Amino acid sequence: MVINIKKVTPGTEVELHTKKGDFNCVILESPTPEIILVKLKSGYNIGIKEEDILDLKVIKKKEEKENERGKGKKEKKKINNDLPNVVLIATGGTISSRLDYKTGGVKWLTNPQELLKVYQELLKICNISKIEVPFMKASENMATEDWNKLSEVAAKYLNDSKVDGIIITHGTDFLAYSAAALGFSLKNLNKPVVLTYSQRSSDRASSDARLNLVCAARVAVSDIAEVMLVGHGNTNDEFCYALRGNKVRKMHTSRRDTFRPINSKPIAKVYPDKLEIISEYRKRNNNKVELKNKFSDKVALVKFYPGQNPEILEHYQAKGYRGIVIEMSGLGHVLTGESKNNWLPKLRKVIREGMIVCAASQTLYGRLDPWVYSVGRELQATGIIYLEDMLPETALVKLSWVLANVKPISQDKVKEAMLTNIAGEFNSRLTEEEFLN
Repeated sequence: MVINIKKVTPGTEVELHTKKGDFNCVILESPTPEIILVKLKSGYNIGIKEEDILDLKVIKKKEEKENERGKGKKEKKKINNDLPNVVLIATGGTISSRLDYKTGGVKWLTNPQELLKVYQELLKICNISKIEVPFMKASENMATEDWNKLSEVAAKYLNDSKVDGIIITHGTDFLAYSAAALGFSLKNLNKPVVLTYSQRSSDRASSDARLNLVCAARVAVSDIAEVMLVGHGNTNDEFCYALRGNKVRKMHTSRRDTFRPINSKPIAKVYPDKLEIISEYRKRNNNKVELKNKFSDKVALVKFYPGQNPEILEHYQAKGYRGIVIEMSGLGHVLTGESKNNWLPKLRKVIREGMIVCAASQTLYGRLDPWVYSVGRELQATGIIYLEDMLPETALVKLSWVLANVKPISQDKVKEAMLTNIAGEFNSRLTEEEFLN
């Protein structure tokens, strides 16, 4: 039987019977005439030789799929006056993307309203009174000017009495940097600011976007006035955690529960219909949010490794960098002693000449302590600022923020600001419960 599969429009959902097995899949645009490229329900793309196809059945044409996606596009938005109002800020990432039938990968949604059409459950919790798109970027393409813009948009709505909370959709890989930036730049926070994500795009059956968005909405209308990340608490579609934005890290490349709290308990366990409070939080209030969203580009995060040459400090100094965060060993050590790459002389030199050098721990969990060993005491005497249990990425963002906002800049003023707890970025004490939570 001759199968003219090449006439099937990319984007059509089909049932394929082949010599290798049966597949329920979506036809993609193929790069070569002999191979038919398809996307499986698992999300993986595979190529099938045309000669191996025995039969096919069209389940849903591309036009039908697109009509379903756009269904109700012209309907007038309905506002339920009994529900709180939430602003959705879309910035990019997998959660703001869908399948590209040509490449088999994902591309940005042309209209973020599509998320609301797919995930109608949100509208049972709150009104999405406004959708803002300050930019659409993969998170690795964001920079300080994007933190600035995101903070500015958030502050505008936090000071709007008609808005009860904010949801920000964001890419996963560098989400923690944006969350930390919001924590420092939104002073006197008064309402929930919830960042959420998905590891898999919204058109995949295994997408985590639905539960993450619904739980984000539940937190956005709650009494918790914090910058938080809300996402899957386990690999199933059961519940999410609300995590402090500056005490969280992405810990897995693809798991849906990729974000874990570091040296911190979750604020809440969140279900679509309720939330259970786990730890203390700042409560919703009537403060006027003050925007302090300047950030310096002249900061760097350097990971120390055994044998590393300290000349890297002078490299950054020569390039005009004003501050460096060094990821040191667990307690806060780098190479010293008789080695030709002893860091002590270079550290003394650059700090004496005005560079701010801070220390964070590579281990993530636990607290720096330069007093345990003599090498730590020698390093501390150079003027390094030891940042307690602050995460390295949070430390970088905070140093960027401090150097842009503290005037005039001096070692003492910067040290005082870096060791002042502004948004819960470090703890006064740690417990066993906060390890691998």
